Amino acid sequence: MAGNTGRTGVGSSLALTLGSAVLWGLAHLWTGRRLTGAFLMGLEVILAVAAATAVLTAGPSLLSLAVQPAWLWVFALTAMLVAAVTVAVVIRSYLLVRPESAPPAARYLSAASVGVLCVLMIAPMIYAARLAYVSHNVVTSVFAESVTPIPVDPWEGMDRLNILLVGADAAANRVGVRTDSMTVASVDTRTGDTVLFGLPRNLEDVPMPPGPARDRFPYGFQGEGPYTPGMLNEIYQYAEDYPEMVPRQGKRHRGPALLKRTIGGILGLHIPYYAMVDMRGFVEIVDAMGGVRVRIKDPIVYGRQNEGLIEAGKRKLTGEEALWYGRSRTYSDDYVRMGRQKCLLNAVAKQADPVTVFKSFEKLATAAVDAISTDIPRQLLPDLIELAEKVKDSRIRSLQFVPPLIYSGAPDYHLIRHEVIATLAAPPAPPRSVPAVQAGDRGNADEGVETNAVILDSACH
Repeated sequence: MAGNTGRTGVGSSLALTLGSAVLWGLAHLWTGRRLTGAFLMGLEVILAVAAATAVLTAGPSLLSLAVQPAWLWVFALTAMLVAAVTVAVVIRSYLLVRPESAPPAARYLSAASVGVLCVLMIAPMIYAARLAYVSHNVVTSVFAESVTPIPVDPWEGMDRLNILLVGADAAANRVGVRTDSMTVASVDTRTGDTVLFGLPRNLEDVPMPPGPARDRFPYGFQGEGPYTPGMLNEIYQYAEDYPEMVPRQGKRHRGPALLKRTIGGILGLHIPYYAMVDMRGFVEIVDAMGGVRVRIKDPIVYGRQNEGLIEAGKRKLTGEEALWYGRSRTYSDDYVRMGRQKCLLNAVAKQADPVTVFKSFEKLATAAVDAISTDIPRQLLPDLIELAEKVKDSRIRSLQFVPPLIYSGAPDYHLIRHEVIATLAAPPAPPRSVPAVQAGDRGNADEGVETNAVILDSACH
């Protein structure tokens, strides 16, 4: 039974068309096209079940696909294909059930209604394709392709992955870039146990790595002469200004390369990768999130000209306020600022939940492209996502090399390396359900292992 035997009035035809948009093939079944209707229904059910299964069970595996450019194109093209099929089904369903003898006004109105229905049905799929395209742009813009093959198990033979995290400040009143926030995240590749080692920007007499840098500064970094103090935060820009310090590296690669090797030498760790966030770009990231909530212990002076105060208490900061929360040293010092920076990064990471990211995805993506630079290879991202799942379930410890442990004007670099070894050898931090060790507590009562590391969460309250 086929043909026009199923045609109805305008209202019924629109209802059947709407039903066919939700459940493909409904109008076909109504008009006796059982085989086509069953095929369309079966196809939609298969697609829906596959999508639901992927979302509910794939977890990190699905996320790992979302950072691979080829798969992002697959997602985008699939969304566009489903949108095209949906439009074809809706239009064909309406043609099957539209009334033969309706007044012109009713025909125009019903056709317009079907057009609106098509737009409403495909809008989410078009948006999904747009998100895939934006994600593709972020992945390919921020992460370079590795020139060497990545092993199937990149962590084989690597007990810990060490990544240098840098906050860079290219302020309007200074020449070049100063790396005012430097932290090494050391992650156990088996368990996800993570320790953050924070280095103050004003470390002096920094031992340089073997090669041209040590040849020029055999007794520690001294800067460019009497006009620079020769501190750790100057090394990045020094390498950029003097290409001979890092041979065979191009512009914007020399600074990270020398800084990684220098900090790796200070800590006694191999640091293969870095990620740097420009502080002005950080403002855009926080604003794209809609602000960040922090607990402020003491009022913080806001602005270069002391325009105001960020009052103590629980506050939701704008991007500019968050920048000054992490930057201000008025009535405090570098070491207090380091602690605030760690708390700020922790707050941003926790509050960048899936809902927030989804609502502001395009703004966040644009800000990330402008703010972040890294040498983490694109092919490593799926493995990093799986490792991040382990980190999420662990408690992060933090060890900052500040007074009274280390004095930046006369650092004991042997002590720094000793503390790193002791901290990494200590038992992992307790599970999240166990109360955190308070800042300033030393040791592990159960194991008798002494360490200066504290639970990061506890330092931010």
